Amino acid sequence: MSTVTSSPLRDRLVQTGVELLEEEGLGNLTLRAITRRAGVSHGAPRRYFPTHNSLLAAIASTGLEDLASRLQQGEADRRRGATQPEELLTEAALSYLEFAAEHPGMFELLFRHDLLEGAGGNLRSRSLPLFQHFADLIEQADPGSTDARDRAIALWTNIHGLATLRATRALDLLGTNDLTPLVKHVVQVHLS
Repeated sequence: MSTVTSSPLRDRLVQTGVELLEEEGLGNLTLRAITRRAGVSHGAPRRYFPTHNSLLAAIASTGLEDLASRLQQGEADRRRGATQPEELLTEAALSYLEFAAEHPGMFELLFRHDLLEGAGGNLRSRSLPLFQHFADLIEQADPGSTDARDRAIALWTNIHGLATLRATRALDLLGTNDLTPLVKHVVQVHLS
């Protein structure tokens, strides 16, 4: 397994990409735009990123870290309150939705497997634990369940759909600002 050496230039390119993604969206996250904003030559990223997609993978990696951190922090905060698995699932789903609303460009990039697959960063091995988090909570809510993984997939697809609608502001058309009741309902459906 190779390790990626951190350097000021590499870090600056990734951070510039994150900022550009947040401000202008995935469609404008070109290598030329990143290098222009970072103030470096068009060829400078090649030292650290053999392809544009490998730079996108490094940018996505920061988003995965942020999302994982949110889910872990929320879990730690709630566990101190001895919350039930159903409530933990609801809170995890709400954290997921919050991330999508706050970082729509990053949210879109994280699920562009057509761009990121094989681009480096071990993204799949780092994103699967996020799904496993939901599966573990379903197992805690219904110990011994033989279909916890299938139910976690169904729950995640529902939550991901809501997150996508939230990230693209499509839910604004419905006047749905507080998604908590809807998320609670979705969680209950998948636990029953």
